[in-house]
Amino acid sequence: MRKSIILSAFMCLVLWQVQAQELYMPRDIKRAYEKGTHAMDGKPGKNYWENHGHYHISITAMPPDRTVKGHEVITYFNNSPDTLKRLNMKLILNIHRPGVARFSPAGDDYLTPGVQIDNFLINGTKKDWNNKTMASTNQMVGLLKPLMPHDSVNLDITWHFEVSKQSGREGMIDSTTYYLAYFYPRVSVYDDYNGWDTLPFLDAQEFYNDFNDYTLNVTVPKNYLVWATGTLQNPSQVLQPEYEKRLQESFTSDSTIHVATKEDLAKKNITAQNEQNTWTWKATNVSDMAVGISDHYDWDAASTVVDDATGRRASMQSAFNDRSADFHHAVQAGRNSLSWLSHNWPGVPYPFPKMTSFEGFADMEYPMMVNDSHTDDIRFAQFVQDHEIAHTFFPFYMGINESRYAFMDEGWATTFERLIGASEVGQDKADNLYKQFRINRWIHDPATAEDLPIITPSSELRGGYGNNSYGKPSLSYFALKDMLGDELFKKALHTYMDNWNGKHPIPWDYFNSMNSGSGQDLNWFFNNWFFSNDYIDLDLQNVTKTQAGYNFAIKNIGGFAVPFDIKVTYTDGTTAIFHQTPVVWKKDQKQLNLLVKTKKDIKSAILDGGIFMDADESNNKWTAK
Repeated sequence: MRKSIILSAFMCLVLWQVQAQELYMPRDIKRAYEKGTHAMDGKPGKNYWENHGHYHISITAMPPDRTVKGHEVITYFNNSPDTLKRLNMKLILNIHRPGVARFSPAGDDYLTPGVQIDNFLINGTKKDWNNKTMASTNQMVGLLKPLMPHDSVNLDITWHFEVSKQSGREGMIDSTTYYLAYFYPRVSVYDDYNGWDTLPFLDAQEFYNDFNDYTLNVTVPKNYLVWATGTLQNPSQVLQPEYEKRLQESFTSDSTIHVATKEDLAKKNITAQNEQNTWTWKATNVSDMAVGISDHYDWDAASTVVDDATGRRASMQSAFNDRSADFHHAVQAGRNSLSWLSHNWPGVPYPFPKMTSFEGFADMEYPMMVNDSHTDDIRFAQFVQDHEIAHTFFPFYMGINESRYAFMDEGWATTFERLIGASEVGQDKADNLYKQFRINRWIHDPATAEDLPIITPSSELRGGYGNNSYGKPSLSYFALKDMLGDELFKKALHTYMDNWNGKHPIPWDYFNSMNSGSGQDLNWFFNNWFFSNDYIDLDLQNVTKTQAGYNFAIKNIGGFAVPFDIKVTYTDGTTAIFHQTPVVWKKDQKQLNLLVKTKKDIKSAILDGGIFMDADESNNKWTAK
């Protein structure tokens, strides 16, 4: 009897230990695993699906007229097992309408009538549309005939909108320069765990789109240049031969080719001299399209090898006002980004044929486009562009729902910006910028909102959004990299990326993929970093001499499992550093007794977290009495 009691107690202890390593999973996420659309090994489940669309879009923009007219035909494929009785349409430019919910105040220059639907056909049948009542960034549209699983529906939509005078992520840069984003009605994501994505845009939510195939026609007056997501299909029809030749040369050139200069633009003979020209772009398996147009922006271009195995090159282009000195460096800085990110971190070849840096006001990423603001600080301009280009991998290659889980892309872009920055300006400068720009504000702000768990959906955050999306998750990635080592960390990261590129991963897919890729149960680490209210604050309580060396008693007041250095000064004046990875916190994340083996006498010691900034450094030091 006593033996069975002991065995039973032992089994309970084992069961408790196993359960203690499980991660909290919301009920809707659990259902996705139960349905077999996601799997615990980190891969898409055997029943995984995602919907898809073919978009054929034509828009006409005639600056300085602010009205943009559009027509599109969408073929939307329902790959889900569900019968869809309605579609949710995203009309993001309705964010400019008076009275629409948004985070930021809106001045007169921001406000417009929003998206005006002129005609809406479903499988050829006209759908009534009231522009006055449909004023949200989401609009449910009932279908006359339900869309069955594995069937498709055709939408034919004509619309127009006014370009906002106040430019942010999109809008008027100047009277003849527009950046157009979110400019077309689209079918929102219908996924396996949440159904229709109906989150409002609120002028702050970012990307969650299906991977679609696009053909985009942009009609503009002569002497206007167009840059867009995708590959230009008809350069010989819209450009004069000399300028088409320069563009073609740039595709194999390491050196910057000035496709169109200020002097060229003044001659007004760069484009075909039709009254209007239609530029045609194509992009397949991408999540969005963006467009820049101008009659006076310079055009630079070059390219770089992004895949050594195949020799594939990617084009780097830039469109900018000639007086902006920083953008004269954008192409070469971008070439460095594309090459470095492809060969180092994440170490996955840049997946698209092109990247364009467009001078605007947003510092915002789009597939194959970045809309960056001008600054006199050329180094900071490179820093920002690095960050935006890094977003290519997260969320555009990985299809992340950053409206709900912004840490899954902003955290990675923040991580890559520091890694590439070290190669550009040196480790010390990169670390200092990282600490001051990304970490300092959070670690010294004790507000409740700043310590909410990272897993908290971004859509539910106001205060703490920045820290939960950028700095804190980035620190978690660096902590895991420190613990696993570069080789194993990259192997696990590539496992995650191989599993989910071109699909829609959720946080648990990241956790499970990293477990599988590393061959370790890292749930204790993920639970600590993503599901706790922890922060960083270590307390060096005491240092005592032992026969083998010195015992360091360290209390983890903040709770995060962070790496740190023990920097000691010996009585003979020499120094030493003993690095500790986060694994030291695996058994007990609140208290640590650490033996430092040394035969020398220690005079003083200090805990140094480096980029893992400590909220209270006053208790990080010890001096022998």
